[in-house]
Amino acid sequence: MYDIIVVGGGPAGLTAAIYGLRNGKSVFVIEKSVFGGQIVNSPKVENIPGFDSISGDEFGDKLLEQAMGQGAEVTLENVISVDTVNVDYDVDYEEKEGEQTGSAKPVSRFFAIKTEEGGRYEGKTVILATGTTHRVLGLPGEEELIGNGISFCAVCDGDFYRDKTVVMIGGGNSAFVESSLLVDIVDKLIILQDMPVFTADQKLQDQVLSKGNIETHVGTKILAYEIEEGTAENGFQKKLTGVIYEENGEQKTAKCDGVFLAIGLVPDNGSFADIADLDERGYFVPENICTTKTPGLFVAGDCCTKTLRQVATACSDGAYAAIAACEFLR
Repeated sequence: MYDIIVVGGGPAGLTAAIYGLRNGKSVFVIEKSVFGGQIVNSPKVENIPGFDSISGDEFGDKLLEQAMGQGAEVTLENVISVDTVNVDYDVDYEEKEGEQTGSAKPVSRFFAIKTEEGGRYEGKTVILATGTTHRVLGLPGEEELIGNGISFCAVCDGDFYRDKTVVMIGGGNSAFVESSLLVDIVDKLIILQDMPVFTADQKLQDQVLSKGNIETHVGTKILAYEIEEGTAENGFQKKLTGVIYEENGEQKTAKCDGVFLAIGLVPDNGSFADIADLDERGYFVPENICTTKTPGLFVAGDCCTKTLRQVATACSDGAYAAIAACEFLR
């Protein structure tokens, strides 16, 4: 039985763990994919207080090292449910022939967490810091092509497209950060943005658009992926050969060897809808910064409805949630 179980090992979750441990609580952190969260995919981060520049991967490692150094227990598993469990216990309580004597029968509540891998863990409080996942277009064939022609991370997959043609779908900061890595690797980079202008910071835009192997299109609508059917020679594996889009009412095709999606992030909170309120987009709606409708359950980080999703705000959320959990325990 842990004092605090944190679901999610990104900046919010690991900050919560650190604050809980410093308050003398036992803390268990459950992360489904990689400790550090989405920030580990950023090769260069320049807006984290205390660092002029640091890679997201290094920052994630530092957070995990700090939490474990203070005593956090961690595991890599995918949480599928969080249930409340009420347990009655007697304190000077008797019931005979329908009559009660002594004090009222108290009730103790704790949380039972189950994971996809078959794990079951118990905690007196829970902090959900589940973060977000990559948004996709939902086009035919997309799911099958992810990891085989469609990627999200230039650091992870950029080298597979060295000296080839790549399409970047998106025009915000994430798209341009990824593009800044790809543009020096690929032969040609085509950026497709659905909005009439790019929304990335001007400094990022200047850095990328100054390159000579860039082609850009704004105000576009992605219609479909151009897919070549597999053959016996390649094990009948389908191949991505282009992106079909509409621009100014005209249908066009951007021939390419691969696509990188940078069209935003979405929460994955559906499993917890019965214990914490969600908005229409699926984000947690905290009642008071980090509290929920379930006593002892708190939320923190990018999985919550908020106006600014940054490492700094995620860490702030984690600190609030941990202190609130400690107050609840007291």
